[in-house]
This record gives sequence, C-alpha cells and structure tokens, in this order.
Amino acid sequence: MGSTWQRDRLNLFIPIAFICCVLLIKTTSAQEAQQPWYENLPAVAMDYKVHIDAGKEDCYHQYVQAGATFYVSFSVVRGGDGMAGFAVRNPANEVVKPYQWQATADYTDQVSPGGYYSVCIDNQFSRFAGKLVNIYITVVKYDAWDKYAKEIEELQLNMQNFTASIGTVERNINDMIGYQAHSRHRESRDYALLLDNNSYIQTFSISQIVVILITCSIQVFFVRKLFDVRSSSKSRI
Repeated sequence: MGSTWQRDRLNLFIPIAFICCVLLIKTTSAQEAQQPWYENLPAVAMDYKVHIDAGKEDCYHQYVQAGATFYVSFSVVRGGDGMAGFAVRNPANEVVKPYQWQATADYTDQVSPGGYYSVCIDNQFSRFAGKLVNIYITVVKYDAWDKYAKEIEELQLNMQNFTASIGTVERNINDMIGYQAHSRHRESRDYALLLDNNSYIQTFSISQIVVILITCSIQVFFVRKLFDVRSSSKSRI
C-alpha cells in the first residue's frame, strides 16, 4: 500500500517537473531572442539608403549598450529642395536632437545610458517630392579594450602601452570610417545632382530642337504662301 502511494506521487511529480523545465527553456529562449545579435560586439557600423515619400515621416530604431558611444549622420541624396527634417530620441524617449530642416546633420552620444534610440526623418513639409536619404550609424564600446587590458593584467603581462595603442588605433579607425561616410554622402549627392542636370539639359535641348523645327516649318509655309500665284480659270476676250 505504501509503495503504491509513493509510485502515485512519483508519477504526479514527473509531469510537473517536465512542464516547469519546458517553461524555463521557453523563457530563456524569449530573453535571448529579445537581445540583438550584435549586442556583444565591440563596434557596429551600418550604412542605409532609405526613400521617404512626400508628406511622410519614418523612424528607425537602434539598440545601444550602456556606456557605448552612439553616432548617427544624415544626408539627403536627392529629391525636392534637397533638405529634410531630422530628429533623434534617446532611450528615455527624450528629444536629444530636435527637428531641423537641413540637408545634412549628425548626432553623437559619448556615453549612452543603454536602450533603443529612435532616428526619425520628416518629409512632411514636402508635399509632392520624395527624398532619398543616406543614414550612417555606429555603436562603439571603447570599454572593451579596458576589459582586454584587465585580462592581460590577470595573465601578468605588461602590455599597457600595447593596449593603449590599440585603443588609439580603434578610435582613429572609427573617426576615419565617419569621414568616409561623409565623403560617400557628398559623392552620392554630387552624382545625383549630375544625373539631374544631365536629364534637364537633354530635355531642354530636345524641346528647343522641336520648337526650332516647328518655327522653321511655319515660316517656310507662309513664305511659300506669299509667292503662290493663282491662275485665273476665265480667259479675257
């Protein structure tokens, strides 16, 4: 009788333990899924080209770890008057860069509190023309080299100068990447302007040729009309 009661308790305990394990695994998987894949990377750089329709506003979100440096730059490549409104909100949903109608803009947060930044592009003042906008975003964790230095110290290796040099090189590389992004923005803008000018000149030239041909045809028609002699059908006696 006692063994039967123990067996029943064991049979009841096994399904409950299995359900608890399944719930624990699902909770862990959900937490891992919420974390971006690049969370543990020391540096992330992204370059986008987005099209903003006329009278519309689009917002994009970027996750930044606490203590990392967040940088974003905008540049209108083509469309309308070549300007748009840009704004940035920090993870606390505070507007750290208010809207300004301009061709290019950038924003830097040296020490981020951690969370999702909102990058918004406003084209509501342009009712008829869409805009092609270039967005460049970097997230850099400079403290990653400090962790590396601590690991070296734990190994009792005197490489402070080496780690400082590596940190300086990392900062210089990120600065150069930012300059290259600005150069690409200017190049894209100049190329788009070149294509627009080429299209305008071709259209204007073809229109002028058509107008000249029509004008010449009309002039020839009226000149010939002046020298047109009508022969009389009745002869005089």
